[in-house]
Amino acid sequence: MLTKKQIEEIRGHLEKAHNPIFFFDNDPDGLCSFLLLQRYIKRGKGIAIKSFPEMTEEYFRRVTELNADYIFILDKPVVSSEFFNEVKNFNIPVVWIDHHKIDDLKVPDFVYYYNSAMKNPKKNEPVTYMCYQVANKKEDLWIAVLGCVFDRFVPDFYPEFYKLYPDLSIKTKDPYDIYYKSQIGNIVKMLCFALKDRITNVIKMMKFLTEVKNPYEVLEESNKNRDMHIRFKQINKKYQKLLDKAKLLANEDKLLFFQYAGDLSISADLSNELCYLFPKKIIVVAYITGIKANISARGEKVKNLILKSINGLDGATGGGHENAVGAQVKIEDLEKFRESLEKLI
Repeated sequence: MLTKKQIEEIRGHLEKAHNPIFFFDNDPDGLCSFLLLQRYIKRGKGIAIKSFPEMTEEYFRRVTELNADYIFILDKPVVSSEFFNEVKNFNIPVVWIDHHKIDDLKVPDFVYYYNSAMKNPKKNEPVTYMCYQVANKKEDLWIAVLGCVFDRFVPDFYPEFYKLYPDLSIKTKDPYDIYYKSQIGNIVKMLCFALKDRITNVIKMMKFLTEVKNPYEVLEESNKNRDMHIRFKQINKKYQKLLDKAKLLANEDKLLFFQYAGDLSISADLSNELCYLFPKKIIVVAYITGIKANISARGEKVKNLILKSINGLDGATGGGHENAVGAQVKIEDLEKFRESLEKLI
């Protein structure tokens, strides 16, 4: 949670930004954070960050192309030093808002850095929550709920949302129930899958979302959001098939390990739902792409397990939250990773 002083500081940066660029992590928490701030000041371009694990130097090209005078980085835990070197050369202000707990993180002294995990790592409000604190536009309450629910966080303003949209929500304190059993959860899934579309359609979706008035306009298919609905149906069909295959692997073991290949990177989505279905298990979903495997892991205190399991593997990276992490290993090391993890569990 941001302090009153921090909220005013960020609002001050937004007001001074005439042509800001908003870099956000490629998920609904990042997207909704961007939407809240952009709709607050009614200006600025949004760019989804698809590089993992860090935001790379290549993204600075978009700063110069768009002639941005302010940079906002939302929901990205690590940014390369090369990117910041470019920023420093051009003397552009940077506001970085995050909620990941990163050990030994080095933030340049010219960057305005805000992180909810630093004050209260156990509560760890999503970046969407903090951006809603800043914008505080009641008409955008539903957007704030979308981003929070994606990150499995029930915000203190959820009861207000429930009163406004009882047909889209359910009365519960369980974020997983909201995500998988309500209409607002269906919108979150739509955003997840829409972000995996080609760039032209993602840009079209973002333009639609910066102008949309309420969640019903997102749920109801129209000329403005047709591509978004088509993409959701396409991916959801493949997603359900993969989910059914993964569920068949559930047995008495503590670990549920599922790997797949193809053209669809949805390991995080699969691991989230598997965690909901099998809450007592450690869930690992590995997506094989090229020469590497992208890993999404969920479960109680899974972060330490994953980091210990990739320790010593050449080129392996990983990080995230205590109960939800991402990692990347070479394909030839995937079996070693699995064996190490099984021993730890």
